[in-house]
Amino acid sequence: MTRTMIARATPKVGQTKRLAALVETLAEEVRREAGNIRFEAFSESSGAVVMLEEYRDDAAFEAHLSQPHTQEFNAALEEVATGGASSVTDLACFAGAQVSAPGIRAVDHAGLTVPDIEAATRFMSDAFGAVTLYDVLPKEGPDMEGEGPEAELGLSPGTRITHMRLVRIGNGPCLELFRMEDGTQTDPARLQDLGLTHLGLYVDDIDAACAAFTAAGGTLLKGPHPLANNEDNEGNAGIYGRAPWGTLFELLTYPGGIDLPMDSPAPRWTPHP
Repeated sequence: MTRTMIARATPKVGQTKRLAALVETLAEEVRREAGNIRFEAFSESSGAVVMLEEYRDDAAFEAHLSQPHTQEFNAALEEVATGGASSVTDLACFAGAQVSAPGIRAVDHAGLTVPDIEAATRFMSDAFGAVTLYDVLPKEGPDMEGEGPEAELGLSPGTRITHMRLVRIGNGPCLELFRMEDGTQTDPARLQDLGLTHLGLYVDDIDAACAAFTAAGGTLLKGPHPLANNEDNEGNAGIYGRAPWGTLFELLTYPGGIDLPMDSPAPRWTPHP
């Protein structure tokens, strides 16, 4: 079971900026911990900082407490924070929507095969602000090929994986990019094709998102257009476009909200700002 908590630190007089800087540094370090699921920080009007933390289990949290960056942060709080420390409150989920089988959490990532990972990364960085996390398989090799990968990944005979990269766009699942050589390939899917057909990104300003998409080299289809049925409220809109290599993306926004049916088991998941 995951371990979730809220930590709150109130700065001493004149220490507001230093406390914020300490928390920003801590966030970068904690997110690198193997057992950390999320670390988010929020500021109150008083200057107090509230940290929402989630770890895979109790052992992961104990490992977090033993990390040098955690101990350095707590030591700094003795000088910076009122009371010399943060207050920590454990949280227990009691009204969460059950929208998966026990033991199944959520979508972790989606796979996307592209002709050139460097070019695809530049496009998604320019269009969406995507960030590279790491290369799963460096392009310097060795390639992933042979009977093992063919059987494990369902590749056609002779296909080589020459480059793999994990990128992230905002508060959502990661994208795992693949570059393949020597195997049979089809054109990118259209909306009417079977299987996964597109990636939808929530945007705050659809006109600005469209401009960035085209400036990065993408091609927009007709729109923006209203959303349909339960999603058709004032200000809601969407538009499809193709990346330079043909993959279909959807840009959508629904500031007018979604009319959720009364019998819906859970609200629609929406990325937070």
